[in-house]
Amino acid sequence: MKHILHLKSSIQGTTSYSIKLGHAIVEKIQDKYPGSTLEELNLVDIDIPHLTPEVLRTFFIPGDLLTVEEKESIRLSDDLVKQLLAADIIVIGAPLINFTIHSSLKAWIDHITRAGITFGYSETGPVGKVTGKKVYVAMSSGGVYSEGPGKANDFVAPYLKAFLGFLGMTDLTVFRAEGLKVPGIKDYAFDKAVESIKIT
Repeated sequence: MKHILHLKSSIQGTTSYSIKLGHAIVEKIQDKYPGSTLEELNLVDIDIPHLTPEVLRTFFIPGDLLTVEEKESIRLSDDLVKQLLAADIIVIGAPLINFTIHSSLKAWIDHITRAGITFGYSETGPVGKVTGKKVYVAMSSGGVYSEGPGKANDFVAPYLKAFLGFLGMTDLTVFRAEGLKVPGIKDYAFDKAVESIKIT
Protein backbone atom coordinates (compact mmCIF):
# COMPACT_ATOMS: atom_id res chain seq x y z
CA MET A 1 0.00 0.00 0.00
CA LYS A 2 1.28 3.45 -0.96
CA HIS A 3 0.38 7.00 -0.09
CA ILE A 4 -0.08 9.02 -3.29
CA LEU A 5 0.10 12.81 -3.50
CA HIS A 6 -1.45 14.26 -6.68
CA LEU A 7 -0.55 17.90 -7.36
CA LYS A 8 -2.52 19.86 -9.96
CA SER A 9 -1.32 23.14 -11.47
CA SER A 10 -3.63 23.73 -14.41
CA ILE A 11 -5.87 26.77 -14.85
CA GLN A 12 -8.11 24.84 -17.26
CA GLY A 13 -10.27 23.15 -14.63
CA THR A 14 -12.20 20.05 -15.69
CA THR A 15 -11.05 20.44 -19.31
CA SER A 16 -7.37 20.20 -18.34
CA TYR A 17 -5.41 17.47 -20.09
CA SER A 18 -2.69 17.47 -17.44
CA ILE A 19 -5.31 16.83 -14.76
CA LYS A 20 -6.94 14.07 -16.84
CA LEU A 21 -3.54 12.50 -17.48
CA GLY A 22 -2.69 12.79 -13.80
CA HIS A 23 -5.89 10.95 -12.92
CA ALA A 24 -5.01 8.20 -15.41
CA ILE A 25 -1.59 7.84 -13.79
CA VAL A 26 -3.15 7.68 -10.32
CA GLU A 27 -5.58 4.98 -11.48
CA LYS A 28 -2.74 2.83 -12.78
CA ILE A 29 -0.82 3.30 -9.53
CA GLN A 30 -3.88 2.23 -7.56
CA ASP A 31 -4.24 -0.81 -9.83
CA LYS A 32 -0.67 -1.79 -9.05
CA TYR A 33 -0.92 -0.98 -5.33
CA PRO A 34 -4.48 -1.80 -4.19
CA GLY A 35 -5.57 -0.06 -1.03
CA SER A 36 -3.29 2.94 -1.59
CA THR A 37 -4.39 6.25 -0.13
CA LEU A 38 -4.72 9.36 -2.27
CA GLU A 39 -4.30 13.00 -1.34
CA GLU A 40 -5.06 15.62 -4.00
CA LEU A 41 -3.92 19.23 -3.89
CA ASN A 42 -5.00 21.81 -6.46
CA LEU A 43 -2.25 24.41 -6.29
CA VAL A 44 -4.26 26.93 -8.31
CA ASP A 45 -7.28 26.72 -6.01
CA ILE A 46 -5.32 27.21 -2.78
CA ASP A 47 -3.51 30.22 -4.26
CA ILE A 48 -0.08 29.64 -2.73
CA PRO A 49 1.53 33.03 -2.11
CA HIS A 50 4.87 33.91 -3.60
CA LEU A 51 7.74 34.03 -1.15
CA THR A 52 8.33 37.36 0.55
CA PRO A 53 11.62 38.57 2.06
CA GLU A 54 10.11 38.16 5.52
CA VAL A 55 9.07 34.53 4.98
CA LEU A 56 12.39 33.63 3.36
CA ARG A 57 14.25 35.10 6.34
CA THR A 58 12.08 33.09 8.72
CA PHE A 59 13.09 29.86 6.95
CA PHE A 60 16.56 30.26 8.44
CA ILE A 61 15.57 30.94 12.05
CA PRO A 62 15.73 27.91 14.42
CA GLY A 63 12.23 26.74 15.34
CA ASP A 64 12.64 27.38 19.07
CA LEU A 65 13.51 31.03 18.37
CA LEU A 66 10.50 31.82 16.18
CA THR A 67 7.87 34.24 17.38
CA VAL A 68 4.19 33.34 17.17
CA GLU A 69 3.84 35.58 14.11
CA GLU A 70 6.84 34.01 12.40
CA LYS A 71 5.55 30.50 13.05
CA GLU A 72 2.24 31.47 11.49
CA SER A 73 3.97 33.00 8.47
CA ILE A 74 5.61 29.67 7.56
CA ARG A 75 2.75 27.40 8.60
CA LEU A 76 1.74 26.78 4.97
CA SER A 77 5.32 25.95 4.02
CA ASP A 78 5.64 23.59 6.99
CA ASP A 79 2.38 21.87 6.05
CA LEU A 80 3.41 21.46 2.40
CA VAL A 81 6.77 19.96 3.44
CA LYS A 82 5.08 17.50 5.82
CA GLN A 83 2.63 16.52 3.09
CA LEU A 84 5.46 15.90 0.64
CA LEU A 85 7.55 13.88 3.09
CA ALA A 86 4.53 11.70 3.97
CA ALA A 87 3.97 10.67 0.34
CA ASP A 88 5.47 7.55 -1.24
CA ILE A 89 4.48 8.49 -4.79
CA ILE A 90 4.02 12.02 -6.14
CA VAL A 91 2.06 12.75 -9.32
CA ILE A 92 2.63 16.28 -10.60
CA GLY A 93 0.33 17.79 -13.19
CA ALA A 94 2.49 20.19 -15.20
CA PRO A 95 0.99 21.79 -18.29
CA LEU A 96 3.50 23.65 -20.44
CA ILE A 97 2.49 27.31 -20.36
CA ASN A 98 4.64 29.75 -22.35
CA PHE A 99 7.40 27.12 -22.42
CA THR A 100 7.49 26.59 -18.64
CA ILE A 101 5.49 25.62 -15.54
CA HIS A 102 2.56 27.57 -14.10
CA SER A 103 3.42 29.99 -11.31
CA SER A 104 1.37 27.98 -8.79
CA LEU A 105 3.72 25.01 -9.21
CA LYS A 106 6.75 27.29 -8.92
CA ALA A 107 5.30 28.75 -5.70
CA TRP A 108 4.89 25.21 -4.31
CA ILE A 109 8.50 24.45 -5.20
CA ASP A 110 9.66 27.60 -3.43
CA HIS A 111 7.75 26.68 -0.26
CA ILE A 112 9.01 23.08 -0.08
CA THR A 113 12.63 24.06 -0.68
CA ARG A 114 13.88 24.32 2.89
CA ALA A 115 17.56 24.29 3.82
CA GLY A 116 18.24 21.67 6.47
CA ILE A 117 14.86 20.03 5.89
CA THR A 118 14.49 19.11 2.22
CA PHE A 119 18.09 19.73 1.18
CA GLY A 120 21.46 20.47 2.68
CA TYR A 121 25.12 20.81 1.80
CA SER A 122 28.07 18.54 2.49
CA GLU A 123 31.77 19.02 1.81
CA THR A 124 31.20 17.48 -1.60
CA GLY A 125 28.17 19.55 -2.56
CA PRO A 126 24.38 19.64 -2.19
CA VAL A 127 22.51 16.72 -0.64
CA GLY A 128 18.80 16.11 -1.28
CA LYS A 129 16.87 14.97 1.78
CA VAL A 130 13.58 14.01 0.09
CA THR A 131 14.56 10.47 -0.83
CA GLY A 132 12.77 7.19 -1.45
CA LYS A 133 10.01 8.81 -3.51
CA LYS A 134 8.73 7.94 -6.97
CA VAL A 135 7.63 10.94 -9.03
CA TYR A 136 5.44 10.89 -12.14
CA VAL A 137 4.91 14.08 -14.14
CA ALA A 138 1.71 14.46 -16.15
CA MET A 139 2.77 17.00 -18.75
CA SER A 140 0.52 18.46 -21.43
CA SER A 141 1.24 20.82 -24.31
CA GLY A 142 -0.42 22.15 -27.42
CA GLY A 143 2.71 21.53 -29.47
CA VAL A 144 5.30 18.78 -29.57
CA TYR A 145 8.23 19.38 -27.24
CA SER A 146 9.72 15.93 -26.66
CA GLU A 147 11.55 16.03 -29.99
CA GLY A 148 12.09 18.15 -33.06
CA PRO A 149 12.45 21.96 -33.09
CA GLY A 150 10.19 22.38 -30.05
CA LYS A 151 12.49 20.40 -27.76
CA ALA A 152 14.76 23.40 -27.13
CA ASN A 153 11.77 25.30 -25.73
CA ASP A 154 10.72 22.68 -23.18
CA PHE A 155 11.51 24.22 -19.79
CA VAL A 156 9.10 21.95 -17.92
CA ALA A 157 10.50 18.40 -17.96
CA PRO A 158 14.21 19.38 -17.74
CA TYR A 159 13.53 21.86 -14.95
CA LEU A 160 11.48 19.46 -12.85
CA LYS A 161 14.00 16.66 -13.33
CA ALA A 162 16.87 18.93 -12.33
CA PHE A 163 15.28 20.65 -9.37
CA LEU A 164 13.39 17.76 -7.84
CA GLY A 165 16.56 15.74 -8.28
CA PHE A 166 18.37 18.43 -6.29
CA LEU A 167 15.94 17.75 -3.43
CA GLY A 168 16.60 13.99 -3.68
CA MET A 169 13.70 12.95 -5.92
CA THR A 170 15.78 11.38 -8.67
CA ASP A 171 13.35 8.60 -9.63
CA LEU A 172 11.18 10.67 -11.97
CA THR A 173 9.21 9.70 -15.07
CA VAL A 174 7.48 12.10 -17.45
CA PHE A 175 4.37 11.13 -19.40
CA ARG A 176 3.37 13.59 -22.12
CA ALA A 177 0.08 14.47 -23.73
CA GLU A 178 1.55 16.61 -26.50
CA GLY A 179 0.49 17.95 -29.86
CA LEU A 180 -2.97 18.62 -28.43
CA LYS A 181 -3.45 21.56 -30.83
CA VAL A 182 -1.58 20.14 -33.82
CA PRO A 183 -3.68 19.01 -36.84
CA GLY A 184 -3.17 15.35 -37.58
CA ILE A 185 -1.94 14.67 -34.05
CA LYS A 186 -4.49 16.22 -31.70
CA ASP A 187 -7.21 13.64 -32.35
CA TYR A 188 -5.22 10.80 -30.79
CA ALA A 189 -2.65 12.68 -28.66
CA PHE A 190 -4.34 12.14 -25.31
CA ASP A 191 -5.14 8.47 -25.90
CA LYS A 192 -1.51 7.93 -26.91
CA ALA A 193 -0.39 9.56 -23.66
CA VAL A 194 -2.61 7.29 -21.54
CA GLU A 195 -1.39 4.22 -23.41
CA SER A 196 2.22 5.22 -22.66
CA ILE A 197 1.72 5.06 -18.89
CA LYS A 198 3.83 2.37 -17.27
CA ILE A 199 4.05 2.22 -13.49
CA THR A 200 7.41 0.96 -12.24
